Amino acid sequence: MSTDTERLRVGTRASRLALWQTNHVIARLEASWPGLRVERVPITTLGDRMTTVALSRIGDKGLFTRELEDGLRSGEIDMAVHSLKDLPTELSDGVAISAVLQREDARDVLISRDGHTLDGLPRGARIGTSSLRRQAQVAGLRPDAALVDLRGNVPTRLDKVAAGEVDAALLAYAGLRRLGLESRVAEASRQ
Repeated sequence: MSTDTERLRVGTRASRLALWQTNHVIARLEASWPGLRVERVPITTLGDRMTTVALSRIGDKGLFTRELEDGLRSGEIDMAVHSLKDLPTELSDGVAISAVLQREDARDVLISRDGHTLDGLPRGARIGTSSLRRQAQVAGLRPDAALVDLRGNVPTRLDKVAAGEVDAALLAYAGLRRLGLESRVAEASRQ
């Protein structure tokens, strides 16, 4: 912790979902330690800055975590909050996972402009996702679909569907629930 023992500096990315997660953690910390003063420290990562390049083409481990780890090592922040799904499988030296929250609903969901399910989308539909796993699953189920690399935070991806840049997008249900956007779901995968 910082030199002020009652203050905790928490590093976070600045997206709505990252801030929701950080605020959730902070609320739990404050409930456990009354009087704790918490400062949110927004940090922009390489993955946040490189929004036009497919994640699979960048090929860099820690795209969304390196700057948070640097902040921990330099003492700029005392802890960081981040989605476990985006952490590298091998942690950097001097970094540890100290807590994990209860898992949210892990299903994938389809968001479509006209409320179509995956089977109901027209032939050749453009389906967006940045996940190689989701791309492979869709290619197996709908080989006629045009897969489009779709980057951006949750609201940005929803806006791209609404604007017709893609006919549908695959996202994590957890993020939509946390942001109160469940009504946008056309179809959810089985658990």
